[in-house]
Amino acid sequence: MRNNRYPGYDVLAKRHSPSWNDQTRAVIDERLAIDPAAHRYLTDAEWPTLLAVCARIIPQPADRAAPVPIAALVDVKLFENRGDGYRDARLPPIREAWRRALAALDAESRQRHGGARFHELEPPAQDDLLQAVQDGKGSASAWGDLNQQVFFTKRLLHDIVTAYYAHPTSWNEIGFGGPAAPRGYVRMGFDKRDPWEATEAEDARVG
Repeated sequence: MRNNRYPGYDVLAKRHSPSWNDQTRAVIDERLAIDPAAHRYLTDAEWPTLLAVCARIIPQPADRAAPVPIAALVDVKLFENRGDGYRDARLPPIREAWRRALAALDAESRQRHGGARFHELEPPAQDDLLQAVQDGKGSASAWGDLNQQVFFTKRLLHDIVTAYYAHPTSWNEIGFGGPAAPRGYVRMGFDKRDPWEATEAEDARVG
């Protein structure tokens, strides 16, 4: 896909520059190697639900040759049981929260749409259901005491958006240079740019 905001920019061109060290390269290589179809924690039944949710939260361009493997990145986080260093007390641990919520999303979908699972719905119906969850209006008994609004904001959005913006493809999209290791950034003022950072297209700055 052509990068309209930062034309010609490819963060991976920094790979052998002073911007990245061996540790940075190893971490990025690990992310690039993730199989978008692989899941090690979620079950075969849960996986399509997560895929569908990710596709609605962050729809990716249809002409993108290699979309960011958002669902696979979330699954890796669950497989490694990797938290954030904190947890909202209104939610259970990350694995339990996701597992219960994915089951509840499917139960909500079946209840509202004649037995169809979430991933089987058309996108507008998926959006409506996610909006209901965000508003705390899901009525399926599978939700139990899981706070829908808190899950949506503090877990679902957090994990999906974090996964997306942890990937080099999204860095190209926003002109991000990747981890500041070891070179770092010097020009930190508003609208300032280090020489090795991406240059935004002039027409992208208008409007």
